[in-house]
Amino acid sequence: MPLNPAIPNWRGKRVWLVGASSGIGRAVAAQLHAQGAQVIVSARQQALLDAFVQQHPGSQALVLDVTDAQAVQHAADHLQDEGPLDLVCYCAGHYAPMRADTLALPELLRHQQVNLTGALHLLAAVVPGLLASAQAGRAPHLSLVARVAGWRGLPQSPAYGPPTAPLINLPEPLFLDLRPHGVGARVVNPGFVHTPLTPDNHFPRPPSPPPRPAAP
Repeated sequence: MPLNPAIPNWRGKRVWLVGASSGIGRAVAAQLHAQGAQVIVSARQQALLDAFVQQHPGSQALVLDVTDAQAVQHAADHLQDEGPLDLVCYCAGHYAPMRADTLALPELLRHQQVNLTGALHLLAAVVPGLLASAQAGRAPHLSLVARVAGWRGLPQSPAYGPPTAPLINLPEPLFLDLRPHGVGARVVNPGFVHTPLTPDNHFPRPPSPPPRPAAP
């Protein structure tokens, strides 16, 4: 079975990045905009999205809380009514350092809701449209951004690591099921990156580049 084909030319491609107000998501959105893509950025913080749009003319902001399944479905329907999507990328993430001797159930569940359940909300909302787009002759892609904490246990991460691990596995069955229909699926794992989520990581780790050089 062929691997996901590359997209050599982003000019005119319509891409939706969910979780793009800062960090890796924002860096990817900026790079794709620079290559001519029609970029839609989503996150909860209107001000940060508006700032991105001001700095990247022609891009579009769509405020979204990924934990709200109805809101995600409504946003996906709205965007796909406007036109087909060539790439949907889930970059949203929540991280609050926690140790096993100070577990807090609300924070445990918040990590689950943003880092995993939000991705499932997005999949349910966009996959039918991506399949229809592929049947119409396009070659849409679906990407999930995972984290190092999903590969192995890290300090301060009993809340962060477990719901991140499925994002490493999930693209594999998606690839097997969707690729024969013309929809690409992949996991993006950029490794250690310095983002607004990481300043409280007080444990030894490899050097962490800023998001732009690390953006896929």
